[in-house]
Amino acid sequence: MPLYEGTTVRVHYRGTLNDGAEFDSSEGRDPLEFTLGASQVIPGFESAVVDLTPGDQVTVTIEAENAYGPRLDDAMQNVPVSAFWETPEPGMVVQLVAPDGSQLAATVVEVGEEEALLDFNHPLAGQALTFDITLVEVIGAN
Repeated sequence: MPLYEGTTVRVHYRGTLNDGAEFDSSEGRDPLEFTLGASQVIPGFESAVVDLTPGDQVTVTIEAENAYGPRLDDAMQNVPVSAFWETPEPGMVVQLVAPDGSQLAATVVEVGEEEALLDFNHPLAGQALTFDITLVEVIGAN
């Protein structure tokens, strides 16, 4: 019987990229708990769980459109180096506050004398993600 929106579930998972590299796993931790329909996980991950019953396992590949979306060229932005508290370095992840007060994460791509190029894309944007998912428990509707 399919699960429905508002149902809270617990799953164990392992996420890999096309080259087999693991980018995340719940191994050694408590299962991931989320509520269906609450936008707490990427859409493709949620869809993979809907038809499972406790103990079922599924392997699913989620294309970028149903994961973190495509990489966007316009998500790159130059920021004055003087805007940073400490000298930025390539690969550094920085937290910024948007004009509306929300927090944004960006990765420093390159640093010049006066500007740093920041990438606001999610690190997994543009990539297909493969998950091995085991439904551990259905907690019930909220």
